[in-house]
Order: sequence, then structure tokens, then C-alpha cells
Amino acid sequence: MRISYNWLKQFLKIDLPSEETAALLTDLGLEVEVVEKYQSVKGGLVGVVVGEVKTCEKHPDADRLKVTTVDLGDGNPPVQIVCGAPNVAAGQKVPVATIGTLLFDASGNEFEIKKGKIRGQESHGMICAEDELGLGTNHEGIMILDAKLKPGTPLAEVLKIENDEVFEIGLTPNRADAMSHMGVARDLRAGLLLRNKNIELITPSVSAFKVDKRTLKIPVDVVDAKLCPRYCGVTISGIKVKPSPEWLQNRLKAIGLSPKNNIVDVTNYILHELGQPLHAFDAAKINGKITVKTVAAGTKFVTLDDTERVLHEDDLMICDENGPLCMAGVFGGKSSGVTETTTSIFLESAYFNPVTIRKTAKRHGLSTDASFRFERGIDPNITEYALKRASMLIMEVAGGEMTSDVVDLYPKKVEDFSVFLNFDKTFKLIGQEIPKETIKKILASLDIKVNSITDAGLGLIIPAYRVDVQREIDVIEEILRVYGYNNVNFTKKINATVANSPRTEDYKLQNIVAHQLNALGFHEMMANSLTTGDYVKLSPQLKEEYNVSMLNPLSNDLATLRQSMLFSGLEALSYNINRKNADLKLFEFGKTYHKLLSGYQEKKHLTVFMTGDRTAESWNEPQRPTDFFVFKGVILSLFDRLGYHKIEDKPVQNDVFSEGISMGFGNDVLVEFGVVKKHIIKHFDIKQEVFYADFNWDLIIKMISNKIKFQDIPKYPEVRRDLALLVDQSVAFESLYKLARQTEKSLLKQVNLFDVYEGKNLPEGKKSYALSFILQDTTKTLTDTQIDKIMGKLQTVFQNEVGAQLR
Repeated sequence: MRISYNWLKQFLKIDLPSEETAALLTDLGLEVEVVEKYQSVKGGLVGVVVGEVKTCEKHPDADRLKVTTVDLGDGNPPVQIVCGAPNVAAGQKVPVATIGTLLFDASGNEFEIKKGKIRGQESHGMICAEDELGLGTNHEGIMILDAKLKPGTPLAEVLKIENDEVFEIGLTPNRADAMSHMGVARDLRAGLLLRNKNIELITPSVSAFKVDKRTLKIPVDVVDAKLCPRYCGVTISGIKVKPSPEWLQNRLKAIGLSPKNNIVDVTNYILHELGQPLHAFDAAKINGKITVKTVAAGTKFVTLDDTERVLHEDDLMICDENGPLCMAGVFGGKSSGVTETTTSIFLESAYFNPVTIRKTAKRHGLSTDASFRFERGIDPNITEYALKRASMLIMEVAGGEMTSDVVDLYPKKVEDFSVFLNFDKTFKLIGQEIPKETIKKILASLDIKVNSITDAGLGLIIPAYRVDVQREIDVIEEILRVYGYNNVNFTKKINATVANSPRTEDYKLQNIVAHQLNALGFHEMMANSLTTGDYVKLSPQLKEEYNVSMLNPLSNDLATLRQSMLFSGLEALSYNINRKNADLKLFEFGKTYHKLLSGYQEKKHLTVFMTGDRTAESWNEPQRPTDFFVFKGVILSLFDRLGYHKIEDKPVQNDVFSEGISMGFGNDVLVEFGVVKKHIIKHFDIKQEVFYADFNWDLIIKMISNKIKFQDIPKYPEVRRDLALLVDQSVAFESLYKLARQTEKSLLKQVNLFDVYEGKNLPEGKKSYALSFILQDTTKTLTDTQIDKIMGKLQTVFQNEVGAQLR
């Protein structure tokens, strides 16, 4: 939100430096993110003065140039300036850019005025045209100023250039009361009051408001007072739609708004001045009375941006007898808007139900300055005041006369809130005792009335516009922010309690796994749990009826809570790959969400992604792409780190993998991982292989043991024996591994496959496996007899069970 300092000073007569004001606003909770300079003419015309042309002669060497002498009013002799304008003449008062002046033309391009020679004649400045000063586009000749002006007068003073400073405030959503210059001024006054600067808040007077005639009365009917608790309107006739005066345009430009015409500009001005949105209708385009109501679903309506919108049955509309004229509190209609030919208007000021406005704005993807304020809650008690203020301004800048009484439909007043403030609780939460008189002073500065006083506390009346202050704790927060967080004393002693928590705590396990993955070169990612509901179509295992959808989504892409973490991960991969970062290792802890018949369900997961090359490009090592077994090694290392051993694996039953494995114990699946199917990654425009693992984190936490077992390092040596076996093509290493483990359970420690050969010199349908076996007895040294006996048993089992033969 942008706040003009000059505008703010219309409410408070202060002369504080902008930096000091910005610091005070930030302390009050209105964080000033930046202070910008604003000038109605870029550069502020610094260095440009009024000059008087004393002489004007034809240039001796150029037909189109003239040599002039100009008095700059600085007490020095007139300076010589070469000018090419056809209309320059002796006796004129003209704008002169002196040496060193920086000018900005109509396009914003900067150039500096330097001493120079033009066709042999010295030139000590420049007599300027309109476009050279950034005042317009006219370049037919120099500007001729009022002959009464005194030479040396800064041109900025003559043209009344606006110099302002603008605060960019990062307004939090709860501070609806501060969404205007008056609201910010109200807070600033409270802050200054506590710092012994008793400054009055000056609000614009409407005492001069009067009805000139009653010749254009437009009846108003509000069908549902819950949707529109208050509606005010008045007609103004005989206006002339034209550009706004400079002062009004400068106010709007300073806060980043583009002036349109005097009528629209006044409504925008009041919105940012008082926080009350207004809307002006062309009265000639209103047929019969104004009716505030909802219309039938499917009704078509063209808004001011020439877009045809299909209305919802809950959209609140401003209608006449022919149909909708305006989307209440959101956007005006094309058919009733003010144009250059408008001569009479119906001016609307209303208080609409915030929830209704928010839903309409979200439904139609509209976010306007008006809806931004209505949906957060405006002050229902300034509706008529803002209407009168706007009416008087319109007549000031557009002429005309008031041709109706003010219609004010307010059947049930929006009441103020009652809160009791307990002193003891206030002091306890703030952390120190604040004088009770200071508390009363703060509350009074915030327009919070003290209704009753007791030893225990204060009975308070909170104004209706403070929609964020409805509880005792809210009042305490208001007291603290005005009192100043920096003014609260605190002890330098820190007390802490050391908590004894088991190693199986969720966050501890997450840290263990995260550190392990970081060490392997992985980076943690965090994706939004909200995604598009269309992703469920990419996997038959995901059901559309399980989607948990938002009632008021920010967009279609953020409308549904994710059922799977795969797709948000693929979005991250795609984003990086499209930016030439194709070798990726990512992991994420997160949740998935499901709507079941039994209720809503959340599941926690750890997902791991790998794609691209496993190592960076290097001169001494060829690039090698990540493969399934490298990824499997990552998964096994995580289980080893968590203390899971003897994990069972089997082919995966998940349709997102073209090939994959699931690991766990019996029917409990701890992880599924593999290669993501091509049609899925193609949806994300990924053309390289993607490896993905999905850990059931809830089950991992449930099954992990809190006990740590320690073993002494054996004193007796390991023994290794190798076998080269000729087996059928259909025999997998897993079969040999299980047979070996079943045959020798006590002394066999490891079985590894270190070579596979398929090709020449082997019978058809055969392959060669080279296996290593690690044997060890922790109580004594193994003898050759024992070793040979074990290896013989293994050979026999392999031959009998899978037909393996020694090579």
C-alpha cells in the first residue's frame, strides 16, 4: 500500500523528517518497506529558472539558429545562448536550463546541459521547449512565460511542481482500518500522542453540503439487508466530464494510480483518502429504480473491461429495471459507466457483507481496490460522510449541482464491540506493568472508549471499523504496539529446560535422514501442498473423489490438496531442467491428503528424486547417468542409517513406475521406488529418466526401535571364498542370495555379486554369476575343513535348487 506524505499531512500538521515518520509507523505495526521520492515532473526542474531574453540576433553561420543574450536574474551579466526555436524573440520571459542541469524529456531520457559551441558560437545553457522539460510533447517552439515573472525565479515555483515522499507499507491483512490515508494518520497520531506530541486529527469538513434542487430522485431498494447492511446514494446533475486538475492528478500519480477523468479520479481519491469505495453511474443510463439484489445463475454481464461474465446466483448486483448495472463492491458495468458525454451521475456509497464480496471476487478472478477493502471490512459509519465528501469534490472539479436528497438505507446499525480489559492479564502478557493512565491515553488515541472503570480493569467500546479488535487479547496487542515493543524491559537472564526426548521423535529422525541425504549430495525442497486436481488423472491409483478441494481457491492451479507428492516434485524438476540445471538430487518431507468415506486423512511421506548424471562433467572421468542401482544404493543407505536390517523387497505394485521395487517387512511397505513412467514425466516436459522413491514416513516412525544394539568388533578374521556359477538366464541373484542365507545362517555374513557375464563361450540360455561369500566365527578362527564343508553345502544347494554348475 502506498501512502503520500503530503497527503498524510492534510490530516496531521507535522514537520517530522520522512525517515522518522517511517520508523514510527513501522514501530506501530505499519511496516514501511521503502520511502520513495515523487516529483510531478521528473527531476523537479532543479536548475531551470526564468530568464529574460535581452537580445536576439541571427546566427552568422546558420540560417535556422539565433544567438541570444539572456538575463538569469543572478546578478551577473546576461549569458549567451544559441537557440534554434523559431519563436524566440527579445523581451520574452523563457525557461532556461542552466549549466549542469539534468533534464528528462517526455520519454524519461536524461541529458545534462553543458557549456558548448554551436557553429562557432558559445552557448551557456538552453532555452527550453515543453517536451525538453518533460511537461508535454510540444516541440514547435520554446515556452513563453508570463511577462510579469522575475528573472531568476525557479521554474518549479512558477509551475508549482509537486515534491512528495511516498511510504510503501507492507500492510498485514488484519489491518483493514489502516487501508487509507486517514487510517494511517489515525495510527500515527496515536504514536505521536504517546511521545508527548499532542496533534489533532483533521478530517475534511462536509458542513457545506447542501441540496440545490430535487429534480433527479432515483429510488433505491435493498432486497437483502444481510448482504448490504447500508446503502447510500445521491444524484449530481450538470457536470462536465474532463481531465482532473493538477493537484488531484498529482495525488493519484504519487500513489501509483493513473488519472482517468475528474469523476473517476474523485472516487479513487476518496477511496484512498477515507478507505470508502464509491461508484459513479451515468444517471441517464439508469432505468427506473436502483435495486440491490442477487440475480439468476447464468445471467450474463459485461464489465468495464469489456469482458462478458457469467454470474453466480450468490453474486450481489446493483440493478435497475432492465438488469444488472454493477457487480456490487467489485467491478462496474460497461452499460452504466461514466463517459465523456455524461452530464448527470448517481453516486453510490455502501457497506457490503465482506464474505459476499470476497466470494464474488474470487469466483470471477477479480481483485480491485474496492473489493480489497470491502472483503476485509470497512467502516460502516462513514458511508454517508464519504458520499458527501465525494459529492462536494465532484462539484468542485466538474461543476454541477446536487439534485436529490441523500438516500441512506441503514435498517440495522452495525454495533460497536464491547470488551472488558483485565489489568493483571494485560501486565502479565506484556511482561511489565504500564501505568493505567497511559493505558487509557493509548485507548483514547485509538478511538476506543472507556465505558466503565473498576479496580480489576476497564469496560471498553471498540469502534465497528476495528474488525480485528474483538477480544481482550486484541486490545492488549493494540496497547503494546502503540506503547512500543522497544519500551518493554526484559531480563538478561535466560532460563531454559533441557527436554529428554527419545531418538525416535519425528523431528530427530527427519534430521538424521536429511543429514544423510545432504552428505550424498541431495538438496531439500518444499512444495506447496495445494495443487491442481487434474494431476489425479495421471495415475489410476489416485481417485478424483478423494480430492480435498478448497472452497475459495486462489486459482485453479492451487485449488486441491495433493494426493501424491510425486507431481509437485516433478514440477520442481521441470523448473530446474528448463533452466539448464539437469543433474538433480532432491528430497522432501510432506503430507498427502485424502477425502474418504470415513473422513479426511493425512499421511506423511518422504520423497526422493534423482535425475541426470550422477557426477559432474570432468576431464578425467566420463559422464555417467544415474541408474537404478545407484538409486537403490541411496535407499538402502537410508535404511542402514535408521537401523533397519533384513529388509524384504519385491516387485512394486504401483502404476507410476515402469520398473520398481517395494521394500518392507511382510505386508508393511516402507518404501516404493523406481523409474517414473514416460507418459507421466512427458506431462511435465521432462525428457530424461527420473528415479523416484516414496517412503511411508508414518510407518517408519511407528516401526523404528528406540533401542540401540552394540557389538564388539570380532577378534577373529573373516574368510572370503568365491564361486563362479553357470546358471539359467531366468535365475536372479536374489534366489541365490536367499538359498545361501537359508543354508548357512550362523557363519555366513555377506553374499555379494561382483560379476555377471553373458556372451561368447557360454551355452545358449545361460549366464555366469561370480559370487563372493564372507564367513566368520566370532568365537574362534575358522578351519579349512569347516570352510570347505560350508562351500560344499552351498554348491549342492545351488545345483539342486536352480541347476547351477561350477565354471
